[in-house]
Amino acid sequence: MGLTTDEQKAVEQFRNDVVTPSMDKLVILDFWAEWCGPCKQLTPVLEKVAADYADRGVVLAKINVDENKFIASQFQVRSIPTVYAIFQGQPVADLTPARTEPQIAAMLDQLLEKLPIQTGAPDPVADVEPLLSAAEDLLAHDGAEQAYGLFAEALTVLPDHPPALSGMIRALAAIGRTGEAQAIFDSLGDEIRANPAMEKAGSVLSIAAAAVAPDELDALKADVNANPEDHEKRIALANALMAAGERDAAAEALLHSIAADRDWNEGAAKARLLEIFAMIGLEDPWVAATRRKLSAILFG
Repeated sequence: MGLTTDEQKAVEQFRNDVVTPSMDKLVILDFWAEWCGPCKQLTPVLEKVAADYADRGVVLAKINVDENKFIASQFQVRSIPTVYAIFQGQPVADLTPARTEPQIAAMLDQLLEKLPIQTGAPDPVADVEPLLSAAEDLLAHDGAEQAYGLFAEALTVLPDHPPALSGMIRALAAIGRTGEAQAIFDSLGDEIRANPAMEKAGSVLSIAAAAVAPDELDALKADVNANPEDHEKRIALANALMAAGERDAAAEALLHSIAADRDWNEGAAKARLLEIFAMIGLEDPWVAATRRKLSAILFG
Protein backbone atom coordinates (compact mmCIF):
# COMPACT_ATOMS: atom_id res chain seq x y z
CA MET A 1 0.00 0.00 0.00
CA GLY A 2 1.29 3.49 -0.87
CA LEU A 3 4.04 2.14 -3.12
CA THR A 4 5.08 3.87 -6.30
CA THR A 5 4.83 2.08 -9.61
CA ASP A 6 8.58 1.39 -9.62
CA GLU A 7 8.42 0.05 -6.06
CA GLN A 8 5.53 -2.23 -6.96
CA LYS A 9 7.55 -3.58 -9.90
CA ALA A 10 10.53 -4.14 -7.62
CA VAL A 11 8.39 -6.05 -5.12
CA GLU A 12 6.88 -8.20 -7.87
CA GLN A 13 10.32 -8.96 -9.29
CA PHE A 14 11.60 -9.85 -5.82
CA ARG A 15 8.63 -12.14 -5.30
CA ASN A 16 9.35 -13.95 -8.57
CA ASP A 17 13.13 -14.15 -8.17
CA VAL A 18 13.44 -14.80 -4.44
CA VAL A 19 10.24 -15.45 -2.51
CA THR A 20 8.66 -18.04 -4.82
CA PRO A 21 11.84 -20.14 -5.24
CA SER A 22 12.41 -19.96 -1.48
CA MET A 23 9.15 -21.78 -0.78
CA ASP A 24 10.93 -25.11 -1.25
CA LYS A 25 14.54 -24.07 -1.90
CA LEU A 26 17.23 -22.26 0.07
CA VAL A 27 17.98 -18.98 -1.72
CA ILE A 28 21.37 -17.30 -1.30
CA LEU A 29 20.50 -13.61 -1.67
CA ASP A 30 23.49 -11.48 -2.68
CA PHE A 31 23.28 -7.67 -2.50
CA TRP A 32 25.98 -6.18 -4.73
CA ALA A 33 26.93 -3.29 -7.03
CA GLU A 34 29.10 -2.79 -10.07
CA TRP A 35 31.49 -0.44 -8.26
CA CYS A 36 31.98 -2.83 -5.30
CA GLY A 37 35.40 -4.55 -5.45
CA PRO A 38 34.71 -7.08 -2.64
CA CYS A 39 31.42 -7.97 -4.39
CA LYS A 40 33.30 -8.89 -7.55
CA GLN A 41 35.57 -11.15 -5.51
CA LEU A 42 32.70 -12.79 -3.63
CA THR A 43 30.27 -13.32 -6.51
CA PRO A 44 32.28 -16.11 -8.25
CA VAL A 45 32.58 -17.90 -4.90
CA LEU A 46 28.83 -17.70 -4.32
CA GLU A 47 28.14 -18.90 -7.86
CA LYS A 48 30.44 -21.91 -7.42
CA VAL A 49 28.95 -22.87 -4.04
CA ALA A 50 25.39 -22.49 -5.35
CA ALA A 51 26.26 -24.73 -8.32
CA ASP A 52 27.85 -27.33 -6.01
CA TYR A 53 24.79 -27.30 -3.75
CA ALA A 54 22.16 -27.16 -6.49
CA ASP A 55 21.26 -30.82 -6.07
CA ARG A 56 20.60 -30.10 -2.39
CA GLY A 57 18.08 -27.38 -3.19
CA VAL A 58 20.24 -24.24 -3.09
CA VAL A 59 19.86 -21.40 -5.62
CA LEU A 60 21.52 -17.99 -5.96
CA ALA A 61 19.70 -14.68 -6.46
CA LYS A 62 21.54 -11.37 -6.89
CA ILE A 63 20.22 -7.85 -6.29
CA ASN A 64 22.01 -4.79 -7.61
CA VAL A 65 21.52 -2.21 -4.85
CA ASP A 66 21.84 0.70 -7.29
CA GLU A 67 18.99 -0.64 -9.42
CA ASN A 68 16.89 -1.93 -6.51
CA LYS A 69 17.25 0.68 -3.76
CA PHE A 70 13.77 -0.04 -2.41
CA ILE A 71 14.43 -3.76 -1.84
CA ALA A 72 17.86 -3.01 -0.36
CA SER A 73 16.24 -0.54 2.04
CA GLN A 74 13.70 -3.17 3.16
CA PHE A 75 16.61 -5.40 4.17
CA GLN A 76 18.37 -2.40 5.77
CA VAL A 77 21.46 -3.01 3.66
CA ARG A 78 24.09 -0.49 4.82
CA SER A 79 27.20 -2.02 3.25
CA ILE A 80 27.95 -4.48 0.50
CA PRO A 81 28.41 -7.26 -0.13
CA THR A 82 25.54 -8.32 2.13
CA VAL A 83 24.41 -11.93 1.81
CA TYR A 84 21.38 -13.64 3.38
CA ALA A 85 19.98 -17.13 3.26
CA ILE A 86 16.23 -16.99 2.51
CA PHE A 87 13.74 -19.79 3.14
CA GLN A 88 9.99 -19.52 2.64
CA GLY A 89 10.28 -15.77 2.14
CA GLN A 90 12.18 -15.07 5.36
CA PRO A 91 15.88 -14.54 6.14
CA VAL A 92 17.12 -17.55 8.10
CA ALA A 93 20.81 -16.66 8.29
CA ASP A 94 23.22 -13.81 7.62
CA LEU A 95 25.94 -15.26 5.39
CA THR A 96 27.82 -11.96 5.07
CA PRO A 97 30.67 -12.91 7.43
CA ALA A 98 31.49 -15.95 5.26
CA ARG A 99 33.82 -14.91 2.43
CA THR A 100 35.50 -18.17 1.44
CA GLU A 101 34.06 -21.30 -0.15
CA PRO A 102 34.65 -23.50 2.94
CA GLN A 103 33.04 -20.91 5.24
CA ILE A 104 29.94 -20.56 3.06
CA ALA A 105 29.67 -24.34 2.60
CA ALA A 106 29.88 -24.90 6.36
CA MET A 107 27.04 -22.44 7.01
CA LEU A 108 24.91 -24.00 4.27
CA ASP A 109 25.49 -27.48 5.69
CA GLN A 110 24.19 -26.33 9.07
CA LEU A 111 21.09 -24.77 7.51
CA LEU A 112 20.31 -27.73 5.26
CA GLU A 113 20.33 -30.08 8.25
CA LYS A 114 17.53 -28.07 9.85
CA LEU A 115 15.34 -26.96 6.95
CA PRO A 116 12.86 -29.10 4.94
CA ILE A 117 14.45 -28.30 1.58
CA GLN A 118 13.06 -29.99 -1.53
CA THR A 119 16.11 -31.45 -3.25
CA GLY A 120 14.62 -33.34 -6.19
CA ALA A 121 12.36 -32.49 -9.05
CA PRO A 122 8.65 -32.18 -8.21
CA ASP A 123 6.89 -35.54 -8.15
CA PRO A 124 3.65 -35.17 -10.13
CA VAL A 125 2.46 -38.61 -9.00
CA ALA A 126 2.72 -37.52 -5.37
CA ASP A 127 0.99 -34.26 -6.26
CA VAL A 128 -2.12 -36.01 -7.60
CA GLU A 129 -2.38 -38.62 -4.84
CA PRO A 130 -4.52 -36.39 -2.57
CA LEU A 131 -6.84 -35.66 -5.51
CA LEU A 132 -7.21 -39.35 -6.32
CA SER A 133 -7.83 -40.27 -2.68
CA ALA A 134 -10.55 -37.65 -2.34
CA ALA A 135 -12.10 -38.65 -5.67
CA GLU A 136 -12.20 -42.34 -4.75
CA ASP A 137 -13.88 -41.47 -1.45
CA LEU A 138 -16.50 -39.40 -3.25
CA LEU A 139 -17.10 -42.17 -5.79
CA ALA A 140 -17.63 -44.68 -2.99
CA HIS A 141 -20.19 -42.41 -1.30
CA ASP A 142 -22.49 -41.38 -4.14
CA GLY A 143 -20.43 -38.38 -5.17
CA ALA A 144 -19.69 -39.45 -8.73
CA GLU A 145 -20.16 -35.98 -10.24
CA GLN A 146 -17.64 -34.39 -7.88
CA ALA A 147 -15.32 -37.39 -8.24
CA TYR A 148 -15.35 -36.95 -12.01
CA GLY A 149 -14.13 -33.37 -11.61
CA LEU A 150 -11.23 -34.41 -9.37
CA PHE A 151 -10.18 -37.25 -11.66
CA ALA A 152 -10.28 -34.82 -14.60
CA GLU A 153 -8.10 -32.38 -12.65
CA ALA A 154 -5.57 -35.14 -11.90
CA LEU A 155 -5.43 -36.00 -15.60
CA THR A 156 -4.43 -32.43 -16.45
CA VAL A 157 -1.25 -33.12 -14.45
CA LEU A 158 -0.73 -36.74 -15.56
CA PRO A 159 -2.70 -37.38 -18.77
CA ASP A 160 -1.83 -41.10 -18.97
CA HIS A 161 -2.01 -41.97 -15.26
CA PRO A 162 -3.87 -45.32 -15.07
CA PRO A 163 -5.45 -44.78 -11.61
CA ALA A 164 -6.83 -41.40 -12.73
CA LEU A 165 -8.06 -42.82 -16.04
CA SER A 166 -9.68 -45.73 -14.24
CA GLY A 167 -11.38 -43.35 -11.82
CA MET A 168 -12.68 -41.11 -14.58
CA ILE A 169 -14.12 -44.08 -16.48
CA ARG A 170 -15.82 -45.43 -13.35
CA ALA A 171 -17.18 -41.98 -12.45
CA LEU A 172 -18.61 -41.52 -15.94
CA ALA A 173 -20.29 -44.91 -15.76
CA ALA A 174 -21.73 -44.05 -12.34
CA ILE A 175 -23.37 -40.87 -13.66
CA GLY A 176 -24.84 -42.65 -16.66
CA ARG A 177 -22.32 -41.57 -19.31
CA THR A 178 -21.43 -45.17 -20.10
CA GLY A 179 -20.87 -44.63 -23.81
CA GLU A 180 -18.33 -41.90 -23.11
CA ALA A 181 -16.64 -44.09 -20.51
CA GLN A 182 -16.40 -47.00 -22.94
CA ALA A 183 -15.01 -44.73 -25.66
CA ILE A 184 -12.22 -43.55 -23.35
CA PHE A 185 -11.42 -47.12 -22.35
CA ASP A 186 -11.35 -48.28 -25.97
CA SER A 187 -9.03 -45.42 -26.96
CA LEU A 188 -6.33 -46.42 -24.47
CA GLY A 189 -3.22 -48.24 -25.57
CA ASP A 190 -2.66 -51.89 -24.68
CA GLU A 191 -0.01 -51.02 -22.10
CA ILE A 192 -2.33 -48.73 -20.13
CA ARG A 193 -5.29 -51.10 -20.38
CA ALA A 194 -3.07 -53.91 -19.03
CA ASN A 195 -2.25 -51.84 -15.93
CA PRO A 196 -3.78 -53.39 -12.77
CA ALA A 197 -5.41 -50.04 -11.96
CA MET A 198 -7.61 -50.43 -15.04
CA GLU A 199 -9.12 -53.72 -13.84
CA LYS A 200 -11.86 -51.96 -11.88
CA ALA A 201 -12.74 -49.80 -14.87
CA GLY A 202 -13.00 -52.85 -17.10
CA SER A 203 -15.24 -54.59 -14.58
CA VAL A 204 -17.50 -51.54 -14.26
CA LEU A 205 -17.89 -51.31 -18.03
CA SER A 206 -18.55 -55.03 -18.26
CA ILE A 207 -21.31 -54.70 -15.69
CA ALA A 208 -22.72 -51.59 -17.36
CA ALA A 209 -22.85 -53.41 -20.70
CA ALA A 210 -25.16 -55.99 -19.12
CA ALA A 211 -27.83 -53.39 -18.36
CA VAL A 212 -31.27 -54.22 -19.77
CA ALA A 213 -34.66 -52.54 -19.83
CA PRO A 214 -36.97 -53.22 -16.86
CA ASP A 215 -39.22 -55.54 -18.87
CA GLU A 216 -36.19 -57.54 -20.03
CA LEU A 217 -34.99 -57.80 -16.44
CA ASP A 218 -38.39 -59.13 -15.40
CA ALA A 219 -38.22 -61.66 -18.24
CA LEU A 220 -34.77 -62.81 -17.08
CA LYS A 221 -36.06 -63.29 -13.54
CA ALA A 222 -38.96 -65.34 -14.86
CA ASP A 223 -36.65 -67.51 -16.98
CA VAL A 224 -34.39 -68.23 -14.00
CA ASN A 225 -37.35 -69.05 -11.77
CA ALA A 226 -38.60 -71.46 -14.41
CA ASN A 227 -35.16 -73.00 -14.94
CA PRO A 228 -33.30 -72.68 -11.62
CA GLU A 229 -30.32 -74.78 -12.79
CA ASP A 230 -29.68 -72.73 -15.92
CA HIS A 231 -26.46 -71.20 -14.61
CA GLU A 232 -25.74 -69.26 -17.78
CA LYS A 233 -29.08 -67.50 -17.53
CA ARG A 234 -28.62 -66.96 -13.79
CA ILE A 235 -25.23 -65.30 -14.31
CA ALA A 236 -26.77 -63.10 -17.01
CA LEU A 237 -29.47 -62.17 -14.49
CA ALA A 238 -26.82 -61.38 -11.87
CA ASN A 239 -25.03 -59.10 -14.32
CA ALA A 240 -28.24 -57.29 -15.21
CA LEU A 241 -29.15 -56.91 -11.54
CA MET A 242 -25.70 -55.50 -10.79
CA ALA A 243 -26.04 -53.02 -13.65
CA ALA A 244 -29.40 -51.96 -12.20
CA GLY A 245 -27.79 -51.32 -8.83
CA GLU A 246 -29.38 -54.36 -7.15
CA ARG A 247 -26.16 -55.83 -5.84
CA ASP A 248 -27.77 -57.86 -3.05
CA ALA A 249 -29.95 -59.69 -5.55
CA ALA A 250 -27.00 -60.02 -7.95
CA ALA A 251 -24.85 -61.59 -5.24
CA GLU A 252 -27.62 -63.98 -4.22
CA ALA A 253 -27.97 -65.15 -7.81
CA LEU A 254 -24.25 -65.85 -8.09
CA LEU A 255 -24.09 -67.51 -4.66
CA HIS A 256 -26.98 -69.77 -5.71
CA SER A 257 -25.03 -70.93 -8.77
CA ILE A 258 -21.86 -71.46 -6.73
CA ALA A 259 -23.73 -73.52 -4.15
CA ALA A 260 -25.44 -75.59 -6.84
CA ASP A 261 -22.36 -76.23 -9.01
CA ARG A 262 -19.25 -74.29 -8.13
CA ASP A 263 -17.27 -75.78 -11.02
CA TRP A 264 -19.78 -74.93 -13.76
CA ASN A 265 -18.02 -73.31 -16.72
CA GLU A 266 -14.68 -73.33 -14.87
CA GLY A 267 -16.14 -71.57 -11.83
CA ALA A 268 -17.68 -68.69 -13.82
CA ALA A 269 -20.10 -67.64 -11.07
CA LYS A 270 -17.37 -67.47 -8.43
CA ALA A 271 -15.07 -65.59 -10.80
CA ARG A 272 -17.77 -63.03 -11.50
CA LEU A 273 -18.50 -62.55 -7.80
CA LEU A 274 -14.81 -62.05 -7.03
CA GLU A 275 -14.61 -59.55 -9.87
CA ILE A 276 -17.49 -57.63 -8.29
CA PHE A 277 -15.68 -57.69 -4.93
CA ALA A 278 -12.56 -56.21 -6.52
CA MET A 279 -14.59 -53.59 -8.35
CA ILE A 280 -16.33 -52.37 -5.18
CA GLY A 281 -13.29 -52.73 -2.93
CA LEU A 282 -12.37 -55.47 -0.47
CA GLU A 283 -12.63 -53.04 2.46
CA ASP A 284 -16.31 -52.33 1.72
CA PRO A 285 -18.68 -53.66 4.45
CA TRP A 286 -21.02 -55.17 1.84
CA VAL A 287 -18.11 -57.02 0.27
CA ALA A 288 -16.98 -58.31 3.66
CA ALA A 289 -20.47 -59.59 4.47
CA THR A 290 -20.89 -61.24 1.06
CA ARG A 291 -17.43 -62.83 1.29
CA ARG A 292 -18.53 -64.48 4.52
CA LYS A 293 -21.52 -65.95 2.67
CA LEU A 294 -19.20 -67.21 -0.06
CA SER A 295 -16.84 -68.75 2.49
CA ALA A 296 -19.74 -70.50 4.17
CA ILE A 297 -20.66 -72.12 0.85
CA LEU A 298 -17.10 -73.06 -0.08
CA PHE A 299 -15.87 -74.21 3.32
CA GLY A 300 -18.97 -74.69 5.46
